Amino acid sequence: MSTSGTVDRAFRSALYDTGDDTLDTGASLLAADPAADAELARRGEDFVASAWQRGWQPADVVRVVRRELDETHARLAGSLIRAQARRDGRARGTRWEAQVAEVPTSDAAARGDRFSYATAVLELYRLLLRLPALEPLDQAAGTSPSGGRERKPESRMLGRIRALLAKAEATGFPEEAEALSAKAQELMARHSVDEALLAAQGAVAEGPDAVRIGVDPPYEQAKAVLLDAVASANHCRAVWNEAFGFSTVVGFASDLEAVELLYTSLLVQATGAMTKAEAAQRAGGRKRTKTFRQSFLAAYAHRVGDRLAAAAAEVPVGGDLLPVLASREVAVAERTDRLFPATATTRLRGVSDVAGWEEGKRAADGAQVRGRRRLP
Repeated sequence: MSTSGTVDRAFRSALYDTGDDTLDTGASLLAADPAADAELARRGEDFVASAWQRGWQPADVVRVVRRELDETHARLAGSLIRAQARRDGRARGTRWEAQVAEVPTSDAAARGDRFSYATAVLELYRLLLRLPALEPLDQAAGTSPSGGRERKPESRMLGRIRALLAKAEATGFPEEAEALSAKAQELMARHSVDEALLAAQGAVAEGPDAVRIGVDPPYEQAKAVLLDAVASANHCRAVWNEAFGFSTVVGFASDLEAVELLYTSLLVQATGAMTKAEAAQRAGGRKRTKTFRQSFLAAYAHRVGDRLAAAAAEVPVGGDLLPVLASREVAVAERTDRLFPATATTRLRGVSDVAGWEEGKRAADGAQVRGRRRLP
């Protein structure tokens, strides 16, 4: 039998029927025919290419594979993604290329026996085959002919912001963290205003972009609320996809980078504060549960959202810049509505622990988010 015939038989048995018996049958066929390995890999690359056509991106695929299967399958998916990228040879932009470079890959020496390997491959292919269509993020105004927006090199200011936030997260001295984060906030404000001024002067011609940011369990509802608060304070909009564990954030490129930086930093700070609060609760003889942690993070997100909104409102804007900012807000809203013509609101679940809520509010008040300094 040809190698293509072996793969076809295995697929007929395993991919279109979710039973374990059919999976074992398909894996046995593949395990018995080593010559079919190359054809099996090529078919996997085709599944990956089909996912791109349905709006998925490399980081999205790895995220959903980790969510639904495990790290072994994520590494297999990463190897397919890199192989497909080499075969495709299509320029999709620097953000896409960065995602491809960051995917995990499978070590052939660590695959184990042929039956186990074939089983894992077929489980992965089952998932790839059933991925639904997502909103295509590479169709914004200003995209390159290759289908993806060319990302500008990181500015020196963004590099300084990144370094300041890293130091704020690492230091054990609250006063130092406060000073570092306040400076980072000031630089973020300056960077956003500078980008808007460039647009007003016609030096930059671009439309709003969109990125997907992972919102990982546990307590993903509260984390999604935190990300939404950060996005809103930075002239962006966030739409949470609970089923696949990410939020799509729409905004102009410089603001999106600020959202990613600040959300990651606040999440690190919230996790550290929650760990300390739990330790204090246990030291006082009070056992805390998942409900405590959920309530803590929900309160933290709510309170930080208020503080971010107040900080954003304090940034002075010259009258000549107001029409530019207003047009950018409209552009972001229109792009969001095109991507998501129908959205629904959801209520936070499991927020019932009073102590957790109070501790979360207290931690948010101590988080490194201050009103931005007034700009000259």
